[in-house]
Amino acid sequence: MKVVLSPNPYRDRGLKAAQAADKILRNVGVQTVMCLPFALEGNGVEFPKHIHFDDMEAELKSADMLICFGGDGTILHAAKSANACHVPILGVNLGSVGFMAELEQSELSLLSRLAAGKYTLEARVMLDVVVRREGKVVYTDLALNDAVVAKGAIARVVDLEVYGDNVLITSFSSDGVVVSTPTGSTAYSMSAGGPIVEPTAENIIVTPICPHALSARSFVLGRERLVSVKMGKMARKTAYLSVDGGKAFKLIGGDAVELRVSHDKTNLVHLTGRTFYEILSQKLGRHNP
Repeated sequence: MKVVLSPNPYRDRGLKAAQAADKILRNVGVQTVMCLPFALEGNGVEFPKHIHFDDMEAELKSADMLICFGGDGTILHAAKSANACHVPILGVNLGSVGFMAELEQSELSLLSRLAAGKYTLEARVMLDVVVRREGKVVYTDLALNDAVVAKGAIARVVDLEVYGDNVLITSFSSDGVVVSTPTGSTAYSMSAGGPIVEPTAENIIVTPICPHALSARSFVLGRERLVSVKMGKMARKTAYLSVDGGKAFKLIGGDAVELRVSHDKTNLVHLTGRTFYEILSQKLGRHNP
């Protein structure tokens, strides 16, 4: 079994968690390689001299699993690369919330179960994201969490229309809209007032951000829908599309953002047996009566 270890060096200071995991896995006969999840910008991060980093894209081609050390953002960043190679992901939470992470740092000893195959995989749907401008595709991406259309810093509100299979669902002026997967329902969508959806469901959730209308509500749509978010004619206004919190793409008036459930899925590794509801209680601070 070959496992790629991918620590976020800004979360895993000194790569302590990744090195501890490396030792545990090697002791049970698992082959490991260490890869950075992204190129580092500037200085300020120091690594132990004995650590050697390999190329992530190359190593994933022959890997059986990817272990990410960081927060949900680290997993989201790695998901596209891992998914392209059909490699499942196990997350170790070093962030604040970490809904997608399976283990906390204190639970690293459980990694020894991997060698014996004592784990399960859970498939999560993703969204294909396309921007059409005057009929031409000018942007494509793949979302595990969400695609957010939001106003620019100067614009007060943006006028949006949301369609399902080319039928108008709702229109509103707002700070934007979040179109999320069930996995992303506990992220920005929830903060914007959207519903919590079981992560193994296969729905598309559309949630307005601070809408200027009492009638604007969140919608949960079926997996077969083509969702289109269309911009009004935004004179002197700007709006931006961000997929999974990535670099923003500037939208202009008349653009249409199209989203549909992708044929690709992300497989997350489960070791602990914790249920989604237990994770909710733990992460959101709820208490059972």
